[in-house]
Amino acid sequence: MSNRLGRLAATALIAAVPLSAALAQTVTLKASHQFPGGKGDVRDEMVQIIAREAKAANVGLEVQVFPGASLFKASEQWNALVNGQLDISSFPLDYASGKVRAFGATLMPGLVRSHDRAARLNDSPFMKEIRAKIDKAGVIVLSDAWLAGAMASKRGCIRTPADVKGLKIRSAGPTFAQMWQAAGATIVSIPSNEVYNALQTGVAEATDTSAGSFVSFRLYEQVKCLTAPGDNALWFMYEPVLMSKKSFDRLDQKQRDALLAAGRKAQAYFAKETRGLDDKLVKTFKEHNVEVVTLTPAEYDAWLKVARESSYAEFAKEVPDGKQLIDAALAVK
Repeated sequence: MSNRLGRLAATALIAAVPLSAALAQTVTLKASHQFPGGKGDVRDEMVQIIAREAKAANVGLEVQVFPGASLFKASEQWNALVNGQLDISSFPLDYASGKVRAFGATLMPGLVRSHDRAARLNDSPFMKEIRAKIDKAGVIVLSDAWLAGAMASKRGCIRTPADVKGLKIRSAGPTFAQMWQAAGATIVSIPSNEVYNALQTGVAEATDTSAGSFVSFRLYEQVKCLTAPGDNALWFMYEPVLMSKKSFDRLDQKQRDALLAAGRKAQAYFAKETRGLDDKLVKTFKEHNVEVVTLTPAEYDAWLKVARESSYAEFAKEVPDGKQLIDAALAVK
């Protein structure tokens, strides 16, 4: 009996070895972002696609997704990516413009204007330079994403620079903040996941943010009028899916290839969905009895004049190659 038990134990031990080896090879990556999870936010879905595709590739990869700033605060994600504490993030790149000032060009008033132009920007010398700066900082791009955005106010419609005079407005980044200030507004600096409470409590009276965030964060409950993107979108922001280069370099070639392929799939999904976000924004806000307007070409030009004299001028002065970056973006037809 003892011999039989010994043989059974030995067999069990041998059977366990391949399983242990397989488990040992599985790499678990952590993905963090500030957007709501499981509620149809395209940025969350991009990360979820990467997680699903990475697992389906069967190369020993698992991606755990932490939405809603549950792992890192919005402002902490860039440093965590650079340091390798965080593996993957859907990240509004301008949030890191305090670290790499050139990133401010990816949320510059009037620089993009339309979805078609955003798609052309992805393959331009302008974005080649931006990606080079991301790479130099120790981060890589898995998926490109440009989101159109809007402005909304508790007071009334924002159409011309005069409409924001004396308004407490939350700005997504420094370049828009400079334009709003030049038009006479007071700036409130908070991430998008804190805007609802700021509007509710009166800390802010207006905000600019992406079409996706306007819907995901239910801002229609707090504002009277929305200035939607339309044909003359003043607000476009680059919100790619990024990965820490330290984390990427730890993977074997099959795992890297699987993640890059997953990133391409997520990008293709986003490209298909992005225009629909604007339609969903308008529909949702109208359903909640919020007035919706868009800028006319003349109103857009009035804002662009303010932006050129404030945001563009400051950026060219503060960033060593700032003027060249702006010119490179504007050169894309």
